Formats: sequence, structure tokens, C-alpha cells
Amino acid sequence: MQIGSLKLANPVISAPLSGITDKAFRLLAEEAGCGLVSTEMISVNALAYENEKTKTMFDLTGERGPTCVQIFGNDPGRMAAAAEIVVNAGADVVDINMGCPAPKVVKNFEGCALMTNLPLARRIIEAVVKAVAVPVTVKIRKGWDNNSVNAVELAEIAEACGAAAVIVHGRTRDQFYLGEADWDIITKVKNALAIPVIGNGDIKEPQDAVAMMKQTGCAGVMVGRGSLGNPWLFRRTVCLLETGSIPPEPDFSERVGMAVRHLQMAATFKGEHKAVTEMRKHIAWYLKGMKNSAKIKELINRAAEVKELVDILENYGRSQSQLKS
Repeated sequence: MQIGSLKLANPVISAPLSGITDKAFRLLAEEAGCGLVSTEMISVNALAYENEKTKTMFDLTGERGPTCVQIFGNDPGRMAAAAEIVVNAGADVVDINMGCPAPKVVKNFEGCALMTNLPLARRIIEAVVKAVAVPVTVKIRKGWDNNSVNAVELAEIAEACGAAAVIVHGRTRDQFYLGEADWDIITKVKNALAIPVIGNGDIKEPQDAVAMMKQTGCAGVMVGRGSLGNPWLFRRTVCLLETGSIPPEPDFSERVGMAVRHLQMAATFKGEHKAVTEMRKHIAWYLKGMKNSAKIKELINRAAEVKELVDILENYGRSQSQLKS
């Protein structure tokens, strides 16, 4: 798949997820064969005030890439300046967030709120494209609500302004992440543009990616919540697209082992306290559906040290293995 001057090894892309797609997650996604990984969304206002925490969010040291850094804001000048900063830090693609539905984002007229002001959206895209030499993409939704479905119109603006690709999430802002994604809107955007369109929404299994690409004609798929606690989804999806076969789902020991590894990587990059706090949700995702996992999650939520968490997971793994033998 080609995005502007950047050729991807495959059309499977990791979605930018706030509080999720940090360095540890990105490295695991890269290892799983993801064609393009994404950072968490970066506030251009925080960058303007030289917020150190924000800068660490796009520290790409040691990452193979290619990596997309997503930025959000409502000021064309600040968006352009932020794009330059992240490109200087190693971003291979700059994505403009015009799809985030979070109240704390849209109340500042950022994210999906920009879909209600297309002239401003145009100025932002123009400014970012002009500021950097790497491909610029724009992530949008179906619209603000079902009475203002304007994904095609905004996508056409993005293309006219020089965007290299458009990512379409098939829900309105009002839907947040509820209900089913409307893949028909992805088809409509794809049919209206010459640049690549990437589909997003409800990719939970490798078969979903194949179905989306077949139904919509999109050039690639962006995988979001389906990858939580499941980095294998990237590899299994790539394998299905390239070979027509799907590797088996990870077994119990693989899931527990990956949870431990993810935790240890997070501790290396963020320190013990922050890693323990942030990894609780990831571990819950890794263990989802496993036998007796509810009791283990209670222990995990009380743990305060990495060693304690690792011991809980490894003991759980051994107990479940003994039950099977």
C-alpha cells in the first residue's frame, strides 16, 4: 500500500488510541507485522507550551516504524508548527485528528468538532500539508450526527488540500463507539477520491478486514479496539490478506506470556509505578474470557510492584496449565 511517497509493507494499520498506543504497544504491533503504527494523539497546544510529558508520547527512539504521529488542535498555525516538530522527531506520516468524539476534545472545537466547520478544517489541512514533506493523512468520522453526514465532503477537501490519504471511521460522533460501524460511508468516500481511503471500525477478527476491503474497496484497514490485549490480530490479519490462511489464535500460555512481556516493556520505558498503574487495563484485556480471570484481575488491581504483578500472572499461568494436564 502506498501513502504518498511512503510504501507500506502491508495495508494493516494500527489506530492511534489515547492512553493505549505508547512505545511498548507500538513495538509489539511492529513485531506483529503491522504495516504502519500510530502514536497516541498529540495535543498541539501542549506542544506549544513545551509540555515534557507530551514530548515523550512521540519519542520514537528504537522503533523500526514506519510510524504515524497523530496531532489534534483547532489552530492552523499551531497545527503546522506541531507537524514540523513531530516530523523532526522521526514521524513518517502526520495524521490530523478530525474524528475524536471525546467530550474534553470536542468542547474545545477539536477532533470531530472540526467536521462542523469545514472552512476551518480546510485551513488546518492546508497549513499542515504545506509545513511538512512527509505524507499527511486525515482521520474523520461519518459525520457529527445522522443529520450532518459530511464525510465525503470533508474527504474531498482533504484531497484537494494535498492530503495523501483519508481514514474513515464509520460512526458519527453521536455514536461514539456504540452500534455497528457503517461501512457504506467508507465506500462512498472511496468512490469520491483518487487518493487511498483507509477503513476503520469493527475490525475484530482477520475476516473483518477482508470483508471491509471487499465491500468498500478501501486500500487499507485501521485496527483499533480489536487489538487491545490482542497484538496477534495484526499478524493474523496480514497473514490472511497475504496467504489466504489464518494462524491459530494464541493459546493460554502465549496470552499470559505476552501480558508479562508487555508489562516489563512498559516498566522499562515508563518506570515501575506508572507501568503498574497503566498496565492493569492491558492485563485485563489479555486475560479476557480466561477461566477464573475475574479473581486474578482483583489481585492485579491491588498490586503495586512489577514483580508482584509478574508473580500473579505466572502463578495463574501455572495453575491453569495444571488444570489442563
